[in-house]
Amino acid sequence: MAITVIGAGLAGCEAAWAAAQAGEAVTLWEMKPDKYTPAHKAPLFAELVCSNSLKAARLESAAGLLKEEMARLGSVCVPIARECAVPAGGALAVDRDRFSAAVTDKIRSHPLITIKQGEVTAIPTDGVTVIATGPLTADTLAGEIAALCGGGLHFYDAAAPIVTADSVDMTSAFRASRYDREESGDGDYINCPMNKAEYEAFHQALVNAERAPLHEFDTPNDLTVYEGCMPIEVLASRGTDAIRFGPMKPVGLRDPHTGHRPWAVVQLRTENAEGTLYNLVGFQTNLKFSEQKRVFGMIPALKNAEFMRYGVMHRNTFLDAPRLLDGAFRMKTNPNLLFAGQMTGVEGYMESAASGILAGINAVRQMRGEAPLILPRDTMMGALAGHVCDENKHYQPMGANFGILPPIEPHIRDKKSRYAALSQRALDSLAAALAADRKDG
Repeated sequence: MAITVIGAGLAGCEAAWAAAQAGEAVTLWEMKPDKYTPAHKAPLFAELVCSNSLKAARLESAAGLLKEEMARLGSVCVPIARECAVPAGGALAVDRDRFSAAVTDKIRSHPLITIKQGEVTAIPTDGVTVIATGPLTADTLAGEIAALCGGGLHFYDAAAPIVTADSVDMTSAFRASRYDREESGDGDYINCPMNKAEYEAFHQALVNAERAPLHEFDTPNDLTVYEGCMPIEVLASRGTDAIRFGPMKPVGLRDPHTGHRPWAVVQLRTENAEGTLYNLVGFQTNLKFSEQKRVFGMIPALKNAEFMRYGVMHRNTFLDAPRLLDGAFRMKTNPNLLFAGQMTGVEGYMESAASGILAGINAVRQMRGEAPLILPRDTMMGALAGHVCDENKHYQPMGANFGILPPIEPHIRDKKSRYAALSQRALDSLAAALAADRKDG
């Protein structure tokens, strides 16, 4: 009997790949292109929606450590992401079309993975199943899951606009990365500076701009926004300097046109390998499209910007995982049913993919009657899995960060050295755990 994986996003692809690489047949269901969520547009697997950045690449960063752990566990997405990388300073950003196409080809070509196209409307009751349908699970299946789990939680997510590179006015912009970091080469970001008067006028227009209506709930007062994807206009409403101290912070930058640090700056990050498209970093938004063009056009360097995609906002759903799931991403009441991805409450592309790896491995072990793989809490993947299953009355999504790892003793005061030590400890712990697992197996 094949393991069933529902959803071919990053988590589903990783789950299917992990199970197939372990020698088990996998049936992978994907409803695209028959049906799309409000946020998805391409028929490919592992589609990146909100951003093309997979966060920091440095091993001494939480995101970099997570990706290295994933690679050592046989990730399908991490090596492809590295092959499809575009310049982004210290971050691993990808050409999203190339990335998704490469993951799709890899999954489709695996001899043990069978692709089934169509919407799944009921939770399978036979065999072992991994549900990785994401934060925009289709309504019918979402209802089935909610009924099974006794309800779920919800919040909203937002994506940033994308503009063409040649429509950016470079007489009002400059290329640089913060603090001229060496890994950034000649500057992988286009910086759009603003003086105080320009910023204040922009801020005023932003907080008063008309927002697009939301249809998922009866009243907009029910809206809950996850802090990590806060729309720029919501953040701006918190105070005049809220975005100037946030995504528009000018620290570490000097405008070569003036020789001074700007009052505020909008950074544009490479969106594709050709460098023809850039996204507005931190500018997730729910403004009406016409308002986005008007308000963002007040940024001097973007006064003639050509928008290839406007920002959008959509509903996300995640489970009350500490009540429902164990550390192997299995349902406590039915270990033959596993969940993976953002719907478990891990936040971020790679975090979702990482949960898919563990769900896929543990689906195989569940089918074979073997003990699950539970990684040590001093690894990033183990800490994220722990966050999912630990008792928490106020459960919220969590991305990779060093704060969820046990502290290192004795304490290292220098942050860079401390992070390097935490990363090395995690990789040593992972290696020891996998070696012990192989010996026991």
